[in-house]
Amino acid sequence: MIAALQTILYVQNQEASRLFYSLLLGMEPTLHVPGMTEFTIAPNCKIGLMPNNGIAKILGSSVPHPQNGTGIPRCELYILVTNVTETFEKALAAGAALVCPIKDYDWGDRACYFSDPDGHIIAFAESIK
Repeated sequence: MIAALQTILYVQNQEASRLFYSLLLGMEPTLHVPGMTEFTIAPNCKIGLMPNNGIAKILGSSVPHPQNGTGIPRCELYILVTNVTETFEKALAAGAALVCPIKDYDWGDRACYFSDPDGHIIAFAESIK
């Protein structure tokens, strides 16, 4: 049984990413130490930021260095919000790079897509069902 979910994004610059996500999420990290920053999004749900070189040390040479994929979309954070228009403006103000403006999708959500400084895709959505 799963007790919690933590998504860890590999980042080039931990401090720049901390500042970006603090603005984007409207919160300060619950953990910020050399090698890891965490934002508690909801009970038992966190987003972590780990420097590329830190995870490369842990994983060793058995996989490509994460920096080789910087700028290439490697994951998507799909975040449900109560007001996608408000969140869209907040993301622009935080410096997120617009990928796709707000649009209604056939799966029942109104969503917009951005990328962070490392190219990770962030979607903000609200249900229109």
